[in-house]
Amino acid sequence: MRNDPASTAAAVLTQVGGPANVVSVAHCMTRLRLSLADPSAADEAGLRALPAVLGLVADGTAWQIVLGPGVVDTVTAEVTARITAEAAAQATTEVTTRVTAGPLGDRRAAPREGAGLRDRGRPKDGAEARDGGEPVGGAELRDGIGLKEELRRRNATPVKAALRRVANVFVPLIPALIGCGILSGVNGLLLNTGRLPALTPALSAVAAAFLALIAVFVGINTAKEFGGTPVLGGAVAAVVVYPGVAKVTVFGTQLAPGQGGVLGALAAALLATRVEKWVRGRVPGALDVLLTPTVTVLVSGLATLYGLMYAAGAVATAIGAAATWLLATAGAAAGLLLGGLFLPLVMLGLHQALIPIHTTLIEQQGYTVLLPLLAMAGAGQVGAALAVYLRLRHDTSYDALRTTIRSALPAGLLGVGEPLVYGVSLPLGRPFLTACAGGAAGGAFVGFFAMLGTRVGATAIGPSGWALFPLLAGNRGPATAAAIYAGGLLTGYAVGFAATYLFGFPRRSRVAAPA
Repeated sequence: MRNDPASTAAAVLTQVGGPANVVSVAHCMTRLRLSLADPSAADEAGLRALPAVLGLVADGTAWQIVLGPGVVDTVTAEVTARITAEAAAQATTEVTTRVTAGPLGDRRAAPREGAGLRDRGRPKDGAEARDGGEPVGGAELRDGIGLKEELRRRNATPVKAALRRVANVFVPLIPALIGCGILSGVNGLLLNTGRLPALTPALSAVAAAFLALIAVFVGINTAKEFGGTPVLGGAVAAVVVYPGVAKVTVFGTQLAPGQGGVLGALAAALLATRVEKWVRGRVPGALDVLLTPTVTVLVSGLATLYGLMYAAGAVATAIGAAATWLLATAGAAAGLLLGGLFLPLVMLGLHQALIPIHTTLIEQQGYTVLLPLLAMAGAGQVGAALAVYLRLRHDTSYDALRTTIRSALPAGLLGVGEPLVYGVSLPLGRPFLTACAGGAAGGAFVGFFAMLGTRVGATAIGPSGWALFPLLAGNRGPATAAAIYAGGLLTGYAVGFAATYLFGFPRRSRVAAPA
């Protein structure tokens, strides 16, 4: 089933309560993201048991199913197609029913088969786990799965839900950021070596065009995510990058095109969505097509020029200054903290909320200094997985686990850590914590050099591990940045391995195999 997108899509939809229970579908580099109308109708244990599913982050109605790179694209297309077909069939059935019933017929819809059984035996308050009925309280966290359930419960807050919605704005942009970032690195290499001078201007235009207009795409995605008209969100966000804003004076200072960057575009599109909804609810239907877009663009556009761009520009400047100061004064400590905490963020799906910060730093400085630090978490995970593999090499009852490690290690080396997280370290419990220790050590290594004045950054967001090397940059050149980054990876591997091998297992002779 792992290699059959159609079968995987069918199985996933069955376990989440059927196509009718899915409100929206999206995906990132490794995860299928579903919004469910009724989460209690989904079978979490059954979903985890599917061969193609590497992990699951379920938080209320938002479910993230880890499938891995490449696989997630094809499965998402199959899921979308099946949901669309189901909706079309349902619409046809409803029309047929109305016609058959006639003006005097009984128009009440018959209950769906099994509808009354959905909630039978399922807890409503989250006090018990849906797949086993055992409490998930702090005193009962006996293994990695219990830890995950407790963290997920604590994670269900309005603020974190809002962060995930903001992340949904930027996740679709990651492929373009990766592609343009790699082309930018190739172009920089050609410029430094003097090779192909006739080609470099064209490569520069191709690589830089998307980033120059990224505010428009942010505006479109923001409006789409928050219930507005996408093109209106893009139209208002385009004000941020329009060259003509240089003629506008705010607080005695002329605005600069791009001032505020993606943060200004995000705020502008959010405001446009609010204004659009307010206007649409108050104008007559006959005038809606004329007044709603006009008022939305006018009010939101002026507010963007005379307030949001200035404020967002100040925030963006503060982010860049804070990152530079933090690494210059406390780089080792900052790297230790960021590298050590990133795996829990990935596990909970909150790491995408950092994308606006990465994008802001790339716009300002040409690279984000945070991504190489965070990438060390994956190095710690690889080291921990290797230690688990060696510690259990003589126990045949763990052959399946060792097979999982062998198949997931290549992806882990390239920065895709979910297979190792959900398939190995998290179910075992302690290796997840020792993997975090490895990430902390690697982050401290890279941060230490930042304190010495050598910064390492990435020109685009997306891959980590060894896949990040083509995107590396820094204030001392790409070669120095690559050397320091490689040293961080090796440190993460070594500390993650040693910590897991020595402290990653209980003192008793056997450990519980992950389910």
